[in-house]
Amino acid sequence: MHKTPKTARLALLTGGAICAALVAAAPASADPTSDFINSVDDAGIGSVDPAQAADLGRSVCPMLSQPGQDMADTAARVADAGGMSLGPATMFTGLAISAFCPGAMSSLANGESPIPLGLLGGLGGFGN
Repeated sequence: MHKTPKTARLALLTGGAICAALVAAAPASADPTSDFINSVDDAGIGSVDPAQAADLGRSVCPMLSQPGQDMADTAARVADAGGMSLGPATMFTGLAISAFCPGAMSSLANGESPIPLGLLGGLGGFGN
């Protein structure tokens, strides 16, 4: 499948946000929601109501697990739901994965796909 420049940029942004979330992720504590809110604040992702941000952050893992969803689609859905542009939404998505999807983070750290590739549409999952 042919990637358009827009989907290629979106894939790059999403990958960059995941890498940044891996690097910036706070050590695990007893309260992932507080850690997530602090990470969102530290990243400078707008003025987000903490309760709404936590709810949206917790919705990321279920979004990713839906058939046909990939990181780029999820970031776009977060942008729409959170009323933010795609750049901050991509970072927000990466931070949410770091906080609320520990299995996904372990897979990414080991170089594995956190979601079965069939759910991503194979390697051409971006830009479906």
